[in-house]
Amino acid sequence: MVTGGARGIGAAIAEVLAAEGAAVAVCDLDGEAAAKTAAGIAERHGARTAGVPADIADSAAVRAAVNRVRAELGPPDILVNNAGIDVIELFTDSAEQTWDKIIAVNLRGTITVTRAVLDGMIERGSGRIIHIASDAGRVGSSGEVVYSATKGGVIAFGKALAREVARHDITVNSVCPGPTDTALLDQVAAYSQKLRDGLSRAIPLRRIGQPGDIAPAVAFLASDEAAYITGQTLSVSGGLTMA
Repeated sequence: MVTGGARGIGAAIAEVLAAEGAAVAVCDLDGEAAAKTAAGIAERHGARTAGVPADIADSAAVRAAVNRVRAELGPPDILVNNAGIDVIELFTDSAEQTWDKIIAVNLRGTITVTRAVLDGMIERGSGRIIHIASDAGRVGSSGEVVYSATKGGVIAFGKALAREVARHDITVNSVCPGPTDTALLDQVAAYSQKLRDGLSRAIPLRRIGQPGDIAPAVAFLASDEAAYITGQTLSVSGGLTMA
């Protein structure tokens, strides 16, 4: 089950998981785009897929989405919390309504979806939960103050949850993309092309990441090979942050 799976990093993750043999639920606020992405993945990989509309900021909508995934594909064994939003602006220019929306999707939404699938994983005695956080949550990012706070919260949530559910053979890890060629980076360029160009120059590997650079790390953490890895935070940033 991949949230925000209709495009960008989420679509790349869904594609790689399907190529590895998983049945994939592509969940997205844009239900039509989710269905289109799911159909394309099914055609390319012969995988079982479902396109599921899901507003992760709405608890009732999350429950409905999880129930539909169960009905169409079975209970989720892997959850990728990828859905997220941001507004690029200085904190002093931002409004409370913007803070609330970013927190509702990025942090509370991640918590809500995780809670909705967790009981089933505990009952089955296995599961993989991967949060798509951000290097902004590790080191901060100018113009993304509340976003950085939510992603830092996602990382901390994952670490604490990993401790609680390890006894059920459930792992919880976070992947932190650096600057990646998505709609969010387009926002950065619209805000300041100079800032966008500066990001490219600051990356040791000298290029902006692509969604396909992020997806294999997620697939690894979802695999049996990563069974002994939990509570970890992995940056996939071309070396922009090193820790």
